[in-house]
Amino acid sequence: MVCDSYAVDRDTWIEISDYTAYGLVTASIAWPAYQRDWHGATQAGLSVASGTVIGEVMKARFEKDRPDMSDNDSFPSNHTVNAFSAATNLHIRHGWRVGLPAYGIATLAGVARVEADKHYWEDVLAGAAIGIFTGWLFTDSQSGQVYVAPWWKDDATGVYVSARW
Repeated sequence: MVCDSYAVDRDTWIEISDYTAYGLVTASIAWPAYQRDWHGATQAGLSVASGTVIGEVMKARFEKDRPDMSDNDSFPSNHTVNAFSAATNLHIRHGWRVGLPAYGIATLAGVARVEADKHYWEDVLAGAAIGIFTGWLFTDSQSGQVYVAPWWKDDATGVYVSARW
């Protein structure tokens, strides 16, 4: 006999994705604002806003149907973009002790979008990549222990990342 008492319905998964994604966004902006770290709050806002703009432009460009067929805004997942840009900002500004749980919550946001039948896995992975990119693009480390710099030579480009553990 199988017990279904722990089954989570689609609406609950939608609520989980909303609370996790928007909770991380709120935390990434409110925490530095509470500490009067306006530079950190601005960086969090820029990370989330730029990720959202990139996601919306991509949604308009690709017009991919959602798994539940509710509309054609599936690719990429903006909930995941928001969650991962906020998590990346929290990680860079406050270290691994904050970053690791934040990435766990961001991952839950992405899983919830798939479980809610709003996105496919590739939508969530693309959203996570965009969020991580914009988080790293706009956020400076408070401790100065992580450095990210672009490099190029002839026909090769890349990103140099240096961290002190």
